[in-house]
Amino acid sequence: MNIVDSSGWLEYFAEGENADFFCSRHKNLIVPTVTVNEVFKRILLVHGLDMAQLRIADLYKGQQVDLTTSLALSAARLSVEFHLPMANRFILVTALSYEAVFWTQDKHLRDIPGVKFIAKK
Repeated sequence: MNIVDSSGWLEYFAEGENADFFCSRHKNLIVPTVTVNEVFKRILLVHGLDMAQLRIADLYKGQQVDLTTSLALSAARLSVEFHLPMANRFILVTALSYEAVFWTQDKHLRDIPGVKFIAKK
């Protein structure tokens, strides 16, 4: 199973230099709802509603995972251990609970077990 971080989705949609790193991760995909929120918001702000709706459809191809109370409590523990921003801890805890590989270019996640990191170019 794979989880692509919001930064990875945005890199993929922008056809950035790291797009290929994230493109091949769209198989056996888990998509936390917080990722849907972050990606939709960013595309909406930059490109408008039509583009946001078009792009977000790609995220719906994966298995959607809602934030549950259990995941939220586990995310709080991760936050204390790794000092992560809210969205990142929710995505990471989802990856851990599904034993999924977490693909990102967010440097504050690079040393966490189970995370596959590529530096943003």
